[in-house]
Amino acid sequence: GVGTGVPLDEDTAHALARQAADTGRFVPGTPQFQNAFNAVINDGDLTTGAKFIDNTQLRHIDANYNFSHLTRDFADIQIGGSFREYVLNSNGTIFTDSDGPISYNEYGAYMQVQKKFIEDRLKFTGSVRYDKNEFFDGFFSPRVSLAFTAGENRNQNIRVSAQQGFRNPTTQDLFIGLNAGRAILVGSAPANLDRDIRTFPVSSSGQAITGSSTATVVGRDAYENAFSLASVSAGAPAAVNTPLVQPEEITAFELGYRGKFGKVIIDLSGYYNQYENFISNTTVLVPFYGQAGDNGLSLLALQNGDFFAYQNYTNSLADINSYGANIGVDVKVFGNFDLGVNYTYAELDFDQAAFPDFRTNFNTPNHKVKASFGNTELFKNFGFNVNYRWSDTYFWQATFADGQLPSFTVLDAQINYAVPDIKSVFKVGGSNILGDEYFSAIGTGAVGSIFYVSWTVNP
Repeated sequence: GVGTGVPLDEDTAHALARQAADTGRFVPGTPQFQNAFNAVINDGDLTTGAKFIDNTQLRHIDANYNFSHLTRDFADIQIGGSFREYVLNSNGTIFTDSDGPISYNEYGAYMQVQKKFIEDRLKFTGSVRYDKNEFFDGFFSPRVSLAFTAGENRNQNIRVSAQQGFRNPTTQDLFIGLNAGRAILVGSAPANLDRDIRTFPVSSSGQAITGSSTATVVGRDAYENAFSLASVSAGAPAAVNTPLVQPEEITAFELGYRGKFGKVIIDLSGYYNQYENFISNTTVLVPFYGQAGDNGLSLLALQNGDFFAYQNYTNSLADINSYGANIGVDVKVFGNFDLGVNYTYAELDFDQAAFPDFRTNFNTPNHKVKASFGNTELFKNFGFNVNYRWSDTYFWQATFADGQLPSFTVLDAQINYAVPDIKSVFKVGGSNILGDEYFSAIGTGAVGSIFYVSWTVNP
């Protein structure tokens, strides 16, 4: 028994554990439980509550005009443009907008030219787009592609393209100010750095040094007065200044082929991307006193536990490339049965050892396989389809948690029966019919099975 050294039997141990767990617990259905529940769901501080307050607005306008009817003898020409305004409004619970909504805008314009040659077998497409965000320099994005149709029956297609593009930092990259638990997320817009202000308790050792029981940290400290997490973890704290985030640039190349050989259709494609200024996150530790790199007070702050983790938004200095391929085969088998198989490979290549603080958030498995088998007319008005999906294991990164996602296999199936007399289609099916639960992201619930019956009427 308890305190006697004699092992408890399982039922007694469970009862004692249940008693300890229930101590101070609000029982569902009681006023105490309901009051606590209401307080949590209406609390916008995510360290104590569960409510997202987000009244953000997005206003978007775009227009385009096709001049083909005027320029057809030369080429098909289109022009267009767009304007977008963001109005962030979370009452200070997500963004640093506690003193009022944050608004900013971006605009762009483009032109595209298409022309066909060699009896319309070769199609050239060229385009260029200009985009300007309020906070960054404007960017030109050119693209050129060629598509060639071969074969007597024009059933062999080859395509190749090259383009340059960019990605502007998101609203989160710029203006977030959120305590996600494992770290405080602070966007790197210059106007954002001094709006994120937080107060932390200081240890007794720290109080003896500073004479204060609290410390105030602003978002700017995360970028200008911090240690890299990797250096502290390695036992050699190194100060780091994090550059403010800039647009990400990419140069992309793609090659593809699609051909039909009797009952077989083959689709092949591959791509290679080169990145500059890849938008990334770094995690840093901000000391509550001293200046990182002073070899004095800031090191004492780390030793005393007087620091907090911040996640910054910046650009990686690493050479980053991504590449991948897709192979798909569709074929008619056993008469009129449809069989399809698709394989996808994806890889992100960079030197993690040289940039230990760099977080890619690639969140994509190296290998994925999909397959389908079915018949739309197994017999009159009756069809079926079976889909198979497999995903390789991969590492998931997010602002609130990282983790390994195990590989999974999913099988979906459906049968359908049409009744023309009543203009109806009846379907019975299920997703993940094998019942093996799987995860599609860290922090989400397991995905189970869904079974359904439907009756669709097309008047």
